Amino acid sequence: MKYLLSVLCFISITSCQNRQSEQALEQLDKKSAREVTLKTVTKGDSVLHITTQHIWFNGEQITSRSDTILTAVAPGTWNTTDSSATLSKVPIYVTVQ
Repeated sequence: MKYLLSVLCFISITSCQNRQSEQALEQLDKKSAREVTLKTVTKGDSVLHITTQHIWFNGEQITSRSDTILTAVAPGTWNTTDSSATLSKVPIYVTVQ
């Protein structure tokens, strides 16, 4: 029991230290960085999935680009288990490579 309590205390202390080291987005240095914005806009029976990128180098914005993917709000699929689900409400997963 004492061993388990020690492990739990160590984990809680470690997680508190990790939270304190995080920076707010507004405080991050944009001198050399890539800023990516993901946005979902519903227009009628369509959904616009908009990705905007700004690339900064040595304090200057050197390029930017916006791409849009157009889909139906509720595309027809074979699996109709949840008819209330729409593409405007699906979660966004981001992979950074």
